[in-house]
Amino acid sequence: MPQTLFISDLHLDRERPQILALFERFLHEQAREADALYILGDLFEYWIGDDDDAPHLGGVAAALRSLTEAGVPVYFAHGNRDFLLGEDFAARTGMRLLAEETVVDLYGRPALLMHGDNLCLDDHEYMAFRDMVRDGTWQQAFLARPLASRRAEAEAMRAKSRENGRMKSPEITDVSPRAVEDALRRHGVDLLIHGHTHRPAIHVLTVDSRQCQRVVLADWYETGGMLRVTPEGMKLETVG
Repeated sequence: MPQTLFISDLHLDRERPQILALFERFLHEQAREADALYILGDLFEYWIGDDDDAPHLGGVAAALRSLTEAGVPVYFAHGNRDFLLGEDFAARTGMRLLAEETVVDLYGRPALLMHGDNLCLDDHEYMAFRDMVRDGTWQQAFLARPLASRRAEAEAMRAKSRENGRMKSPEITDVSPRAVEDALRRHGVDLLIHGHTHRPAIHVLTVDSRQCQRVVLADWYETGGMLRVTPEGMKLETVG
């Protein structure tokens, strides 16, 4: 049966080898049966540049390359942790990079895809940080630094992000309903698929008298999660 798979928020890191192994097994097994695989951001815990020589990245790149060489297209949308992933790594793996907001055809139904962090308008502190690190001048200066310096900065950012996450209410870190409605309206679709919030669910909402759906993908902290879309419908499923 035709099927398209969606995953996000794996946060792959050498400190969680079981999730690295689970992802590689997923690529060698379930993903081989898909028409396409979409990775909607935060594939990695952090990304400090395509020249990163961390040992665990080689296995991930090889597994992705094996999948794309087997004929399964893999699409990647940048997340808030791996927004620096570039064309060099994409070429190494065979992945195709997506724009921040991309509309695709899912068996006759248009769907808007994104990571989802740009929908969290009520988290003013994060949105200011996002504007800073998405600036081309900031990125150029960061990537010009030695690897060790970049890695130390990324670790510091990760620690701060964890601390901030514990202090903020769930309402602040969730998506803004207004941003969701604006995105659906802007692209003229009735289906939005995103990650980022780590709150997997299929939400039903009404926008301009149209019934719409917003699908939130699961993270891969304890186990894996994916969205399977077929011509008959869609379902959130566990991986592993």
